[in-house]
Amino acid sequence: MAYGNDLGHWGEDIAVEYMTGNGWYLRHRNWCYDGIEIDQVYIDEEDSILVFVEVKTRSTDMYGNPSEAVDAEKRRRIVHAAAAYLSAFKKENREVRYDIISIIGTPDTQHTIRHIEDAFTMLDPYEDFSVSRRYRI
Repeated sequence: MAYGNDLGHWGEDIAVEYMTGNGWYLRHRNWCYDGIEIDQVYIDEEDSILVFVEVKTRSTDMYGNPSEAVDAEKRRRIVHAAAAYLSAFKKENREVRYDIISIIGTPDTQHTIRHIEDAFTMLDPYEDFSVSRRYRI
């Protein structure tokens, strides 16, 4: 397995520890639909809020914060897969949140975690996507 994959899996483990340590229950990890992967899905104790989490891990912030890699196209794909998830698991009546967890560091160094709650809404990526497509030459 490549170093990047190892680092990504390590970052996802760190994110699980962080989220469960803050009272969230992990429902699914690396859930896939139509070739799109949702890194992690959490639910609150009352089963009323679903949180779809995209985890981005980098060894350094030399090229910016890892969360910057979640562009409009990535957000659109996450929202698309999340809609399928809600339908498949009959969770349509739950409040939904899209978060990003950004981790900088490695297993051999100290790391920092940045949790961006409500990083985007289900409409944000579609608005960005439609604007970019409208002005494509």
